[in-house]
Amino acid sequence: GFGVFQIPDAEQCEQVVYDAIKTGYRLIDTATAYGNEEAVGKGVARAIQDEIVTREELFITTKVWISNYGYEKAKASVEESLKKMQLDYFDLVLLHQPFKDYHGAYRALIDLYKEGKIKAIGVSNFYPDRLVDLALDTEVVPAVNQVEVNPFHQQDTALIYNTKYGVQLEAWAPFAEGKNGIFTNETLVEIGNKYHKSVGQVILRWLVQRGIVPLAKTVRKERMQENLNIFDFELSEEDMQTIASLNKDTSSFFSHYDPATVEMICGLKR
Repeated sequence: GFGVFQIPDAEQCEQVVYDAIKTGYRLIDTATAYGNEEAVGKGVARAIQDEIVTREELFITTKVWISNYGYEKAKASVEESLKKMQLDYFDLVLLHQPFKDYHGAYRALIDLYKEGKIKAIGVSNFYPDRLVDLALDTEVVPAVNQVEVNPFHQQDTALIYNTKYGVQLEAWAPFAEGKNGIFTNETLVEIGNKYHKSVGQVILRWLVQRGIVPLAKTVRKERMQENLNIFDFELSEEDMQTIASLNKDTSSFFSHYDPATVEMICGLKR
């Protein structure tokens, strides 16, 4: 998957989406909160117009922000996103955060799913307790849960519970946005050297072998290609165990269990 978080410049965002599709990406992930849905839509439209892909070959995801939770507002938010992106349907729509009236918002996604405007629905940043709570109280279990997953925050418990309920785990920040020296980590560098691969490629391969869909963001064409080039090698079981030993079981950013974080996120106007 190709993510577009922190690419606010419209012209640049449109171009990188176009470049990503041309490079071979088919899953494009955006969100209302990123402020670039319109630019993403233009990049997608250009790629289709230039016959690089058909709409059916793409898998386009957006997310509803907390300020649009509740049934009516969530429904209106998705309709607005479709207009901005010049699309007839989304392949996947997620609820961006597990706070406020997410049950009402999720019911709106179910109805849009039944209307055919969304092909699949899911959630983002739902820790195991919230995910199980929602899964036990809905007729349509989330297809996807997008959470932070990287070698320092491996989400073993999340993987167990998402798998139990048939929910596909997706990884945001697979490279931890470069924090904690991830790209120079000796263990990851050593494993990369063994396969003649970069640290980024090792991380993406590790996620794929765990059954997790990685979402990588870059604005550089050569890095786009590099990130896709992970299907010609396989990490050994020993390598997988070695990477498992790097787990600190803590977010590189913030915890959704922290009350101050909840106040901060709920206070964001997006």
